Amino acid sequence: MLEEFKKFALKGNVVDLAVGVIIGAAFGAIVNSLVGDVIMPIIGAITGGLDFSNYFTPLSKAVTATNLADAKKQGAVLAWGSFLTLTLNFMIVAFVLFIVIRLMNQLKAKQETAPPEPDKMSKDQELLTEIRDLLKSK
Repeated sequence: MLEEFKKFALKGNVVDLAVGVIIGAAFGAIVNSLVGDVIMPIIGAITGGLDFSNYFTPLSKAVTATNLADAKKQGAVLAWGSFLTLTLNFMIVAFVLFIVIRLMNQLKAKQETAPPEPDKMSKDQELLTEIRDLLKSK
C-alpha cells in the first residue's frame, strides 16, 4: 500500500497541482495587496474617503453604537456595508484576474502562431545539399 501511495503522490499531475495551488495562493496575496493597497485607496480618494465597511442596520433596540464593532457587541446588526465592501473587492479581484489571464492567453497565442525557426544546417549538410542539387541538375 505504501508503494502504491508513493506512485500516486509522485505522479506528475499531483505535483503539478501542488505547485499550482502554492503559486495560486501567492498570486492571490499579490492581487489582494493590489486591491487593498493600490486600487481601493484610489477609489477612496475619488469618492472622498467613502468607506462602506462601517455601515450597518441595527436589528435590536439595544444597539446604540455608531460603529460596527461596538454595535456587534451590543446586539444583532445587519452589516450590509461589510458585505458591500467585500462584494466590491471581489469584483475588482475578478476583473484584475480576468485582465491577467486575458494577457497571458494573448501571449500564448502569439507564441503558438509564430512559425518555428528552421534548423540551421551544419557545414557538412550544406555541402551535401549542394552536391545533391548539382547531381540533380545534370
